Parts: sequence; C-alpha cells; structure tokens
Amino acid sequence: MNKIDEPNIDEPNKPEDRGVTSILETIDVQTGERGVLAEFEELIEAPNWTRDGRTLIYNSGGSLFKFDLETRESTRMNSGFANRCNNDHVLSPDNRRVAVSHHTKEDGKSRIYIFPMVGGKPELITAMAPSYLHGWSPDGSTLAYCAERGGVFNIYTIPAEGGVETQLTHTPGLDDGPEYSPDGAHIWFNSTRTGLMQVWRMNPDGSEQTQVMEEDSNNWFPHVSPDGTKVVYIAYRKGDVDPADHPPNKQVQLRMMDYDGGNIRVLADLFGGQGTINVNSWSPESRQIAFVSYRLRG
Repeated sequence: MNKIDEPNIDEPNKPEDRGVTSILETIDVQTGERGVLAEFEELIEAPNWTRDGRTLIYNSGGSLFKFDLETRESTRMNSGFANRCNNDHVLSPDNRRVAVSHHTKEDGKSRIYIFPMVGGKPELITAMAPSYLHGWSPDGSTLAYCAERGGVFNIYTIPAEGGVETQLTHTPGLDDGPEYSPDGAHIWFNSTRTGLMQVWRMNPDGSEQTQVMEEDSNNWFPHVSPDGTKVVYIAYRKGDVDPADHPPNKQVQLRMMDYDGGNIRVLADLFGGQGTINVNSWSPESRQIAFVSYRLRG
C-alpha cells in the first residue's frame, strides 16, 4: 500500500480499477520457469503462500481471498468488519490467524487487526495510525510494521496480542517493509536513508542496522526464503520512480540474492510494481515464488 494513499471510507469494497488484468503467477527460482495460475479482470494483489502448499491468500476490493492451487478457484475469507484491507497482510507462523492492515471507518487510516484463518471477528492490535503490517516473528509473539508517527515513517514492533509499540528505526527518510528471517535472527527492511531505496537488515531489537548490498535501482520488500538461504525483492529502475514510492503499472524486476547479499540475479522482468510482491510469497519448500503481474486492458 502506498503510504500516502487512503481509501474513500464512504465507499467500502469499491474495487480499485487501474485498467489492468491481474495475472497470478509462479516462478521456479532454480529453473526460471514461469507459470500462470489464473487471470482476473479485477485488481488482485500480494499473494501469501500457506505453509501446507495448497493455498494462496491475496487481497482484492478490500477483502482477502483464498485461492485453491488444485481447483484454481477463489473463495472470499470472512474478515468480519475488516472490509477495507490493503495489500499488507501476513499469516501467523502456525497459519491459524491472519493479520491485516484495515482502513478503519472512523478516519480511513490503516490499523493492524488479527482474525482467525477460518474467519471471525478482527481484533485491533495497533490503536495508533497509520500502521502498515509486514512481518510476524517466527515464534508468533511479535508483529513488525511501518508506521507514521509525527509525520515520519519508521519501523516498529508490537506484541501480537497488542500492547505498547517499540520504535526500531530513527533515521530521516522512509524505512519500510520489515520482515523477520525464518530463524528470527534479523528483521529485513528497505530504506531510503542513502538516497535510493535499498535493502537493509537489523537485529530484532533494532541494533546493527546494516545495508546488505547496493544497486543502482530502487529495491523494495525483501522476502527471505523459508530455508533462510535466499532473498527475493522487487526492483524499480532508477529515475523511473521516486525512491520513497512503489507505484503500479511500471516495468520492474524480481531479483534474488543469497542471504549475505551475494549472487544477485534477475528472476523475471514484468509489468507491475504495487501489488506484485508486497508480502512474502515463497512456497514452503523454498522452490517457488508467487506474484502478480499486470496487463493493461484495451
């Protein structure tokens, strides 16, 4: 979700129309083979892969949907009153719950809620707004998110049952996309603190913030593979976007690197950006990535 965008709270579930067809795809990170799972005339975004390997979770029109990989059919999830969800949604490590960023009716700002995967009433986690979810610690205890406080966007954590938030970054510019490594040793994120948007990581308490690599592009949303060996991210061309923005309808690349930042390679060139890979979409065996590409209609 663009951090400056807020939906029209008077028109809940009004589908956003970017004039595109949404193409749900997978790519094999070893062979580079791409496969199309389905095409949608409506906008869909940000697939999560469930840990049993059978389902993808994506958002569309403010709701979350389950896509059955065997039948290729989608089913709307019961998220109660949370019907203005954006593309910042994360599954709990045990896959029994899902956390969403829902734009509340009162002020239209994004707050984090959790509800059961089987459906049910959402529980508020972050009273302060806007808050944009990105990570859930592997032990299930903590959420990591990007939030605006006092006009500045930084990275925060909060207990998954709610409580007092902790600010981890304090630098000028935008810090975004925090996500835990599978072993819980690091939080990966992206930051504009060097001028371009680049990939960083830090300890879970915010210490030892380290730039992982440097490229002449704007790099967003690092996602670590379940086996902890690879990181996939999305790259915008330098000069094509503002470093602090990740808009839709751009020529972008999915890239992959080793956990230490080495061996960077391009997985795919595609038309997309916003919505393509905002959340971690690695398959459980660390072999495939699910993502959304787009095609202009007409």
